Amino acid sequence: MTNIVIDTNVIVSAVLSPTGSPAAVVSLISETETLQVFYSSAILDEYKRVLAYERLNISEEKQDTVLNTLQKFGILIEPPVSAAPMMDETDRTFFDTANASGAVLITGNLRHYPAMPFIMTPAGFLRKLTQEL
Repeated sequence: MTNIVIDTNVIVSAVLSPTGSPAAVVSLISETETLQVFYSSAILDEYKRVLAYERLNISEEKQDTVLNTLQKFGILIEPPVSAAPMMDETDRTFFDTANASGAVLITGNLRHYPAMPFIMTPAGFLRKLTQEL
């Protein structure tokens, strides 16, 4: 089983474009026993806040479906706060949750994080996962 943490931009992309790499990653959470998603209360709060942005026009039903799926199949942890340099402090919780759970952090914004092998784009993660199977 592969542990993952999913950045908010991947969740939003999956909801808005159900045929891309982000959607493929998110769908694997409930469709297989290959992935174990981890999240923190801060991550869940950010998901809720961003999915509710009016400009995204995501229905409340879709928001609830996504959040319920992540909570149903995910594991809530509260990681220690790291001192790793971050371009954007709001990304720290994703980094710290991935680091604490030994997970791959899947993001569409690699430049927001330190260059580390456990941080990947959705497409890069799917390629790696396919190679491992």
